[in-house]
Amino acid sequence: MSTKTPIQDSATERRALSARLLGREERELLTDRAFLLLLIGRFLAIMGSVVAPVALAFGFLQDLSGTPTQLSVVMAAQTIPLVALILVGGVLADRLARNRVIVVGLVLSALAFGSIGVMMIDARGPWWTLAIAALLSGIGIAVMNPALAAIVPELVRKEQLHAANGLVGIVRNSARILGLLGAGISISIVGGGVTLLFCSAASAIAAVLFVCVRLRYSVPRDNDSSFLSDLRDGWGAFTRQKWLWIVVVQSSLHFAVHGAALSVIGPALALSDLGGAATWSMLLAFEAAGTLVGAVLAMRWRPRRTIFSGVVAIALTMPTPFLLLGVGAPLWMIMAAIFLTGVGMSLLAVLWSVTVQSLVSPTTLSRVSSYDSLGSMLMSPLGLMLAGPAVALVGAKHAMLGCGLLLVVITTISLVSRDVRTVTPDRTPPEPV
Repeated sequence: MSTKTPIQDSATERRALSARLLGREERELLTDRAFLLLLIGRFLAIMGSVVAPVALAFGFLQDLSGTPTQLSVVMAAQTIPLVALILVGGVLADRLARNRVIVVGLVLSALAFGSIGVMMIDARGPWWTLAIAALLSGIGIAVMNPALAAIVPELVRKEQLHAANGLVGIVRNSARILGLLGAGISISIVGGGVTLLFCSAASAIAAVLFVCVRLRYSVPRDNDSSFLSDLRDGWGAFTRQKWLWIVVVQSSLHFAVHGAALSVIGPALALSDLGGAATWSMLLAFEAAGTLVGAVLAMRWRPRRTIFSGVVAIALTMPTPFLLLGVGAPLWMIMAAIFLTGVGMSLLAVLWSVTVQSLVSPTTLSRVSSYDSLGSMLMSPLGLMLAGPAVALVGAKHAMLGCGLLLVVITTISLVSRDVRTVTPDRTPPEPV
């Protein structure tokens, strides 16, 4: 007869479930203090960055009675520094300790979210002052993102990269789910301004955690070279990988359409046809739930042709929810489609990170990541600026349908390249010329 108590049985079942979901590498990483701080810091940072655009969009349209065209300007103001300064962030992250660079970006984000929140609560200043604060937020993202993309190899061994990026994906997408679910509730109860103050606090706490992260595998750094020389070396490392720049060009078009649909057209459609912020936040939460499932799948699914597999996953799932929103499909159908979109996005994100971190030298990884981010976001300001006028011209539904049709083409174009179809993480990287 068993002498175990119900509590002991429950603990045994939890350990068994953990063993089934997480492999030995994942469990080992979760006992590593530096990596655990990274995960918690990213969780809080992502919570703030996910909730903030939703709070800003609905607070601006509802509380401040702003127009979709004005919202386009505010949202575009955040993306402009990404285009202008992301390369600076890449050089800084390859020259300086990456955790310190992340701290600077998080502090700037905290100040920006706090400023926007205060201005929205006060509701007396001109609407364009929010665009200035959004610009500060974009500067923080530009400084921080290249360091975030390259910090994992400084904390884990190369053979742990797939497991580590899988865990980062789970944390990132869990934060997105909770953030999006909480965004609609918080906006409904306390308004967009106070919600943005919560985002500011989350970013500030994340900054404190990253101060405590200790990097384990140092990267050789040459601080004697010029800024332009660093940019040139990073560009060479970026362009030598044909699959990399081809997918980045695709992503530039993809993010322009996707961002316009989610940040401007979607909120306008939600207010006119879907019941407002709560419904839109729920849809975004379904997408985030899909990304969480995708991250779990990515830890176990290790295809040899990583980039091909990820691009196919995106092409099969990305356009559908926007097409369904554009034709006025039932809400349950849109939820299912946007959930699958999240799965595809997460699979590509993990497979992309593993491949880039495996085939790009650690000494240029942040600069390559900054060119990746620059290329991916290059068209986003234009997409956001056109989104508001598109809603005014043809209506939110037709504008959304147009986004879906464009995504059908955009998400498949890179598959023409043989390099995209055949690249593997264990391929020998091209030598510098």
